[in-house]
Amino acid sequence: MINTLKKIFGIGEQPDFAKLIKNGAILIDVRSKQEFNFGHIHGAINIPVEQLGNKFNKIKNKNKAIITYCASGMRSASAKRFLRSIGFAEVYNGGCISSLQNKL
Repeated sequence: MINTLKKIFGIGEQPDFAKLIKNGAILIDVRSKQEFNFGHIHGAINIPVEQLGNKFNKIKNKNKAIITYCASGMRSASAKRFLRSIGFAEVYNGGCISSLQNKL
């Protein structure tokens, strides 16, 4: 059960997010439009998690790496699960914005 929770919330060994971005990963900010406008990671696209089901078609390549992030890591974990469930092959939960920014 602990391992399942770690996988859901992206706890444990993390990928090299900077390398993923350098190699063309798509960075998705799943916070609200207002949160995104207040500040976001350069190059990120904003698809609020509650709109992801209707707007995932903005992501053209299902085989490209995707990194989701939000304010705390909860919404990005949900987004990761959703994207994986509809066939996106390589999706990572980047967690909270401030932590992810420090890794880039």
